[in-house]
Amino acid sequence: MKLIATGNQPVGPFFHIILDRMLIPDVAGPGAGSEGITIRGRVLNADHAPIPDAMIETWQANAHGKYAHPLDTQDKPLRKDFLGFGRVVTDGSGAFSLTTIKPGRVPGLGGALQAPHINVSVFMPGLLQRAVTRIYFPDEPANAEDPVLQMVGGNRRATLIAKNVSGGGGVLEWNVVLGGEGETVFFDL
Repeated sequence: MKLIATGNQPVGPFFHIILDRMLIPDVAGPGAGSEGITIRGRVLNADHAPIPDAMIETWQANAHGKYAHPLDTQDKPLRKDFLGFGRVVTDGSGAFSLTTIKPGRVPGLGGALQAPHINVSVFMPGLLQRAVTRIYFPDEPANAEDPVLQMVGGNRRATLIAKNVSGGGGVLEWNVVLGGEGETVFFDL
């Protein structure tokens, strides 16, 4: 076995052998069955060129709207093998793929229910602080009343909503654009 470091960068280098063990491309766990969906996409820079070696981390509630975390004390069921957390890296063409389930609605500020969404952190070479965004689901009626989506202006809102893949059978496409035309909406925390 030979250890090969990734390139020098402000958040690296990393040894792929170590990072590969920390990847979690299946958020839902083995019991997802027919509920499983795949989200695939690419991470692109402001010129729409691919960004290899970017890392995507996700955090989401389960289908009932409960997080797999001790601070979520809602009286809702939680499947034992549901992780709620995912981590994938992009390949040489900036592509990634993550298998999960559609989350349920969770309460936000003031108890208002949010539309089903996945929280996303993006890490990449040269980015000293993570970029934080969300993935929302297409054709979801609750998107119209989601308090976070309502803060995002008209055409920019589409950058947060995944697209159905034609003939994809449970496959969604969602891309991250880190600047320029079609830039993904990011949130300050």
